[in-house]
Amino acid sequence: MNETYQLISQWALNSHKVAFLIPMNFLSLSLPQQKLLTWLSVLECVEVFAEMGAAKVWSEMGRWTIIILIQLAKAILRLLLLLWYKAGIQTSPPIMPLDREQQQLQSEDKEGSSAGKEQTYVGRRSSRIVRSLESTPALQSRHWGSPQQREGKQNRRAEEMNQAPTPLGLQETIAESVYITRPLFHLLSLGIWGQRSWKPWLLSGILDITSLSLLSDMKDLNKRERLELRRRTILLLYYLLRSPFYDRYSEGRILFLLRLLADYVPGVGLVTRPMMNYLPAWQKIYFYNWG
Repeated sequence: MNETYQLISQWALNSHKVAFLIPMNFLSLSLPQQKLLTWLSVLECVEVFAEMGAAKVWSEMGRWTIIILIQLAKAILRLLLLLWYKAGIQTSPPIMPLDREQQQLQSEDKEGSSAGKEQTYVGRRSSRIVRSLESTPALQSRHWGSPQQREGKQNRRAEEMNQAPTPLGLQETIAESVYITRPLFHLLSLGIWGQRSWKPWLLSGILDITSLSLLSDMKDLNKRERLELRRRTILLLYYLLRSPFYDRYSEGRILFLLRLLADYVPGVGLVTRPMMNYLPAWQKIYFYNWG
């Protein structure tokens, strides 16, 4: 079991194909919490492929079985992080995506320092710090500000994105629990009332809005948590693409708009016509439930 976890951790956190950046505070977490975050990240990466594979092999019943199992596992992992480890407002993905630009700048700085070159020059009269010619990066990755500005910006950004989670009170914990368990309530309501009923759609929307309303009262959120709440607010637009609203209202209007753009705007048809063909498949896979 430990060997399997180590292999998955190495693949999920260090691979360039699945680009994850280990936050500075990730290594300070306890090993069980790191494992929970790693498994949660892996589930979010493979859930769509697992669902499509199950539908291919075991038909529709197998597809919904995989959906239920994955959403149940994700909810359990997130509730453990919330209630046991006090992880606060949880982001998606759980481990922050890799910032390739910042990583490239850091690697260039390390290469310059390891080569023994003086990276900066201090003017004798102005005391201004200027980058030396030997340590000038390539043109496409060149930063036109002063070296101290770049370093200060990187440090501020790293500090903002790696701040400790904001402690949640009872109301905020309930709100986050509602958001975490919302997929399970949606699946349960689909099993009771069916996929064509408006009740699962309304129930999921009410839970989403309730959770956001309760969390909006918090004032002292860090930047990462504010971005997460903003992302959840934007994802409310996905309800326009979820059945039965999509089947009855959105589908015809979206197809009409895409067809209009394809017929009257030169060159746009190269993009809109394939979208019209693939839209039913995308809607069935990505928008049947939640973003």
